Amino acid sequence: MDKASQFSTLFFKPEIKKAMLANLDSLGYTDMTPIQAQSLPNILNNRDVIAQAKTGSGKTAAYAIGLLAKLNVKNYYVQAMVICPTRELADQVGKEIQRLARFTKNVKLLSLCGGKPFTPQKNSLAYGAHIIVGTPGRIQDHLRKGTLNLENIHSLVLDEADRMLDMGFYDDILNIISDIPKNRQTMLFSATFPDSIVQMSHSIQRNPLNIRVESLHNHNEIEQRFYEIEKSQRDEALMALLAHYQPESTVIFCNTKKQCEVVATQLKQKGYYAMAIHGDLEQREREQVLLRFTNKSCSILVATDVAARGLDINDLQVVINYELPMGPEIHIHRIGRTGRAGKKGLALSLYTTSEQHKINAIEQVQNQLCRCDALDSLDDNGCLALPPMITMCINGGKKNKMRPGDILGALTGDVDITVNQVGKIDIFDFSSYVALDRTIDHNVLKRLQNTKIKGRQFKMMKLGS
Repeated sequence: MDKASQFSTLFFKPEIKKAMLANLDSLGYTDMTPIQAQSLPNILNNRDVIAQAKTGSGKTAAYAIGLLAKLNVKNYYVQAMVICPTRELADQVGKEIQRLARFTKNVKLLSLCGGKPFTPQKNSLAYGAHIIVGTPGRIQDHLRKGTLNLENIHSLVLDEADRMLDMGFYDDILNIISDIPKNRQTMLFSATFPDSIVQMSHSIQRNPLNIRVESLHNHNEIEQRFYEIEKSQRDEALMALLAHYQPESTVIFCNTKKQCEVVATQLKQKGYYAMAIHGDLEQREREQVLLRFTNKSCSILVATDVAARGLDINDLQVVINYELPMGPEIHIHRIGRTGRAGKKGLALSLYTTSEQHKINAIEQVQNQLCRCDALDSLDDNGCLALPPMITMCINGGKKNKMRPGDILGALTGDVDITVNQVGKIDIFDFSSYVALDRTIDHNVLKRLQNTKIKGRQFKMMKLGS
């Protein structure tokens, strides 16, 4: 890349430049992505921006670096806020901002999302926070109850704004913004650009810079195939796709929560390692489903569009549309889950004759004909292989001062498990999860129940099968 596309060329305050650039380098941020190169200099110059970029383009880092550069950590009041459509995306964004904030000490970020207890959030706000990342509903709850003060905000970000409008949050967002100073900087990021986004921009932004990088997925990144079926063939066709392509990791999209549960149940009955994720699950259930999918102890995730927002999966091989979505913009969001981090992705879609108009709309948006194959062109290559990992749950976490190194040390020191047999480790406040090689002997797994971590006995159990 040319020198102008490097982070080192950006203007930062002298007192933070060296530390911020060192942290960016340690995280692997050397050259800017197109959305970062076009937006960051303007964001640092306090310009409002409305930016369109596909998922996985680096937009989170673009606005996060900008708001962190303006932060005054000596002042313990809310100075920046990021509003997201779902708690999954909010969690992902919060973690990324915290990683980027490591260049300076004492940055306090607070997540305000539904599905989690209100009182702990209220108590944390009482002690002050610099950055809020949350969902519209819970942010409004705090505003109504007087536990959140937005009068000192200088940076506001609406992430995946198109999806928030699809979910009916237009009025909620305007209500929240009415409590924020008018002289703020407003950054609006969206993967698609419907008229409603333009209307919102006119309402909340001041002479924004309009940035559009490639918003559609390159055919070389994501291969798409469509299969015409009879309505009664949908389940049979899904099994045929799985038997033919044999993916190690798959997200199957359904249009309703009920359909998600039905499909996941049918897959499990046929021997597949599948789990459903949708808005009716409790937060703890959602966390367990996601971590088992990302740590490779579950092969198939059956999801609604809302539940899949914010999924951070760099190695997702296949996306299957069990049902086509209502609009082509949602189709673009769906298939954007695969083909990330420089890897080739595959998107497979089932449709009936009555849905031909949806195929036409997708072709129009993508400016490219859809490849439609016959179902009988698929070969039966047998059932999917078992997931490579299993998940063990430990009843101790951050509140017990648990760290990944403690768990790894206990497993490899006291039990016949090698470092190569240990996968992803996730630590929450009161529980931890570790992925282990599925080939580990059953007797070894039984011995884990008596393993001590940091000199203490913690209950350890296997999740699922």
